[in-house]
Amino acid sequence: MSIPDNRRLVSSGSPFEETYAYSRAVAQGDWCFVAGTTGYDYATMTMPEDPLAQARNIFLTMQKALREAGFELDHLVRINAYVTNAADWEAAAPALREFLGDIRPANTLIVTGLMTPEMKLEIAGTAFKG
Repeated sequence: MSIPDNRRLVSSGSPFEETYAYSRAVAQGDWCFVAGTTGYDYATMTMPEDPLAQARNIFLTMQKALREAGFELDHLVRINAYVTNAADWEAAAPALREFLGDIRPANTLIVTGLMTPEMKLEIAGTAFKG
């Protein structure tokens, strides 16, 4: 299997990426796709309990991955958000305004179970800079 020359794979250093064979972000041409990202602080591998703190960690991780791929949060055109409890999305709203402000990407919200009980939010993003 070979990866196309114009494809860039970005890792956040999460052990999950190696275990489950995925990249935090994949950039190809004018597009960048950011994998579903949870609220872990990957430096300490800890998960805050507060959904707002989880959302802030998510956007910091996404921002870092996008920048490494040559993109910015401003390039986000879509996010898919997953929450285990709809009330947690409301609690996370200040982080969305803080990081997405005037960007206002298209957004889909799904209430669902996540991989471990401490995960309250997961957000994936698509960026375009053409």
